[in-house]
Amino acid sequence: MTAIRTRPAWTRWPGLAVVAAIFALTLWPFGPQIAAAFADFQLRAPDFSIWAGVSWVVKVHVYAALTALAIGTVIWFRPKGRGLHKTLGWSWVIAMATTAVSSLFIMEVNRGFFSFIHLLSGWTIIALPMAIFAIRNRKVDAHRRGMTGMFVGGLIVAGLLSFIPGRVMFEMFFG
Repeated sequence: MTAIRTRPAWTRWPGLAVVAAIFALTLWPFGPQIAAAFADFQLRAPDFSIWAGVSWVVKVHVYAALTALAIGTVIWFRPKGRGLHKTLGWSWVIAMATTAVSSLFIMEVNRGFFSFIHLLSGWTIIALPMAIFAIRNRKVDAHRRGMTGMFVGGLIVAGLLSFIPGRVMFEMFFG
């Protein structure tokens, strides 16, 4: 009988530190804006009239991201490797690909140029086929790491970054 090798828990901390550092570096230029925006913060209802003025590309992007977030959360908590996992997984891949590709056409925040967050889109476009290739070759750990990284980095981190001042989500919910 062969022993199952697992990674020690301490090996996960460098990855989390890198994610935290990228998140901090991304927010650093917006520090004064964030502080000023939250200085007089009050809870209020979201202003959905802003949503009416948003381009169709942003709407597709947000709907695809929310779909991927919902499907990904269900996948996260369900048993892996069965029929439902595969069906939901392919749906998640389509939603993530739509989110990543649509984000390449959203450049209003950086005056018509790509921003730092577009690196996550490029990473997702490359990592999705790699994770699919991994599972087709029975490399479950590589598949798990790839998909988890895209879920955390491409959805959670990027989703939090969409709430920095000057962006549509911030204006709709906090502005």
